[in-house]
Amino acid sequence: MQIVVASGNKAKLREIAQIFRGYDIVSMQEAGFSGDIEETGKTFEENALIKARAVSEALHCIALADDSGLCVDALGGAPGVYSARFCGRHGDDAANNRLLLEKLKDVPQNQRTAYFESCVALVFENGESLVASGRTYGRILFSEEGNGGFGYDPLFYSDDLGKSFGVAAPEEKNAVSHRARALQALAAKWKERGL
Repeated sequence: MQIVVASGNKAKLREIAQIFRGYDIVSMQEAGFSGDIEETGKTFEENALIKARAVSEALHCIALADDSGLCVDALGGAPGVYSARFCGRHGDDAANNRLLLEKLKDVPQNQRTAYFESCVALVFENGESLVASGRTYGRILFSEEGNGGFGYDPLFYSDDLGKSFGVAAPEEKNAVSHRARALQALAAKWKERGL
């Protein structure tokens, strides 16, 4: 069964494909969707549904979208839904990481707690949808460790793994990541409803 992912982020697509083995995972561009989807939601769930619905309606397919981000307690939950464009430009990981470190420069280690949150939405051709979310907890390091993963991964020290996502092997990260937990919860809902 083919699932069209409402994303062009290659790292995210690889992660989803590794978790959703047995499904034909394709990007929206590969499936023929062009154009930008404006993420106007105020929550991860709203944005995930906006993206999945846009792709499903345009291509008449099953579409999966994820909206996720980093929530830092000392910053009142920021960058949150603005994680990818924290610095003012979309997808500039290096600038986002620099800004995060700058904002936390005077925050001691015991107050640098944070979590990644992911909300995934699956929209079927008939318009029906399923939504699930997941979190993974940790803290923000004082400098980057490793160059694996993407986004804030080198700055995020995982409580589950005892190391940064930047040094974790993909299979280690996928076992505990927010996206993995959200996708597993989504798969369970899908199975439970017999869809």
